[in-house]
Amino acid sequence: MRMVTSLSVVVLASAGIGHALVTSLDADIARVDPFKDMKNRPQAGHGMNVLLVGTDGRDRISKAERRKYRLGGAPCHCTDTVMILHISEDRERASVVSLPRDSYAELPAHVDRTTGERHHAHPVKLNAAYAEGGPQLTVRTVEHMTRVKIDHYLEVDFTSFMKTVDVLGGVRICTSDPLKDSYTGLDLPAGPHDLKGGQALQYVRARHVDGASDLGRMQRQQRFLAALVERATSSGVLLNPLKFRDVTRAVLGSVRADKGFGTDELLDLGRAMRGFSPSSSEFATVPIGKMGHVVKGIGSTLKWDPVKSARLFRALREDRPLAAHRPRDTAVRVPVAPQQIRVQVENGTRTAGLGRRVDAALAATGFRTTRQPTNAARPTNRRTVVAHDPRWDRSAKSLAAALPGSELRAVKGQGATLKVVVGADFEKVRKVRAENVRQGEFGVVRGDEVGCP
Repeated sequence: MRMVTSLSVVVLASAGIGHALVTSLDADIARVDPFKDMKNRPQAGHGMNVLLVGTDGRDRISKAERRKYRLGGAPCHCTDTVMILHISEDRERASVVSLPRDSYAELPAHVDRTTGERHHAHPVKLNAAYAEGGPQLTVRTVEHMTRVKIDHYLEVDFTSFMKTVDVLGGVRICTSDPLKDSYTGLDLPAGPHDLKGGQALQYVRARHVDGASDLGRMQRQQRFLAALVERATSSGVLLNPLKFRDVTRAVLGSVRADKGFGTDELLDLGRAMRGFSPSSSEFATVPIGKMGHVVKGIGSTLKWDPVKSARLFRALREDRPLAAHRPRDTAVRVPVAPQQIRVQVENGTRTAGLGRRVDAALAATGFRTTRQPTNAARPTNRRTVVAHDPRWDRSAKSLAAALPGSELRAVKGQGATLKVVVGADFEKVRKVRAENVRQGEFGVVRGDEVGCP
């Protein structure tokens, strides 16, 4: 959201609307110092890197809105969203990389901002860095994990998110499948939707849509951000001083940024980015190497793929497009990505070791297998069966596509974990991937590829 506000400012600046207006807007932004006393930082690369942080702050949201949009409960004062925004040195490209909130992270030694207690380095989920040490510890942790030097810090909460969307008049989102989440109250049928602030917040917060969890949520956040940029650049808001004033007054009161991101930087960036558009943006998520990495006292975390994530962050440091290389992909397209589907394998035959082979093959294709295959109670299955809870029918179809000739069988109450009972007809596991436009090893998508047709 703060990126969109910044783009608004720079477009106005490049259009000659005036230094005085930008200066007055700059004065409304609350300031933080996330770089205070930081040492041993990564070497600066080319271009500009901004850490975009979304917190769960909701103090200024009315009780009625909290009930309507399921925002009850006390905030954890942690980060719901963490993204690195990279603006290329030639100002012709923006790359946004999502860092999962449940990523396994190791905090450096620090003083807890709430209790004042001094902590040694210890493992946590990434979103806990903000709760323990605020913006400074968040920046330190992200730099340590990525080796990308952060140049600027921008923070937005629930309030400013909702205000931004409402003042812009809503944002259009399209979905090919119904989206329903009982936790956030999201309930969207398939098709296009014009979302206002509250509904938009439900859309980007939903984590319980067909078992997609945080990875699916991050893709929706990226899709929404691209749609928001499209709305802001196509509606005339950026070039209408009065409308722009309304947008910034509604938003900037609940946004925080580092002291160095000021008027001169906005003006300079604006002059360089006159030709920026949604097609100039690309979105990716850090490649995950292991899902469900359990850490004592922390719970289930996501461990990044060390090789692929290193290549991704090296591309940012070297100011290279993330989608520069798109290898030929022959995988079958499925409605849900295999990385979002948890699977238990059972050997339904008398062939020793078949369960282990199928489990390994599914894991190699990307499915989140338990890695603990078992033998079926009656090892006489002729046909391979995919047993699934009816609520996870799209995931079941995706799994069945990887097992040619398999039979789908709905089992009420089975839950999020799908079961494969391998039969005598098993031949092979076929490679599959989600039927979306994300390409390459980083799952990159351009901003103009995720909008409504």
